[in-house]
Amino acid sequence: MAALTLITDSDRQLKPLIEAAIVNELRLLEAGLRRTQSRLHSFEKRYGLTTAEFLTRYENDELGETLDLAEWIGEVRLLARLQEKIEALRNVRFEN
Repeated sequence: MAALTLITDSDRQLKPLIEAAIVNELRLLEAGLRRTQSRLHSFEKRYGLTTAEFLTRYENDELGETLDLAEWIGEVRLLARLQEKIEALRNVRFEN
């Protein structure tokens, strides 16, 4: 577990600002997650493969290199990064 201490010279309470920023960032990340999932679904429909099947075939060099497939891989990687960030922010807790 990582800990973070924030100190400010301002008279304003920092906790509500940080909480609001986290909520807003989560909202943006979740919107990005939905867009990415939608793009993945589009690729799956277009190619008749699930993303898991695509990844297996791609990793086994069963598919050629195309711009579409490069974009599909990019969306898969983006999905993983978005999920990691969402998980990290959802696990933030305040001690006081």
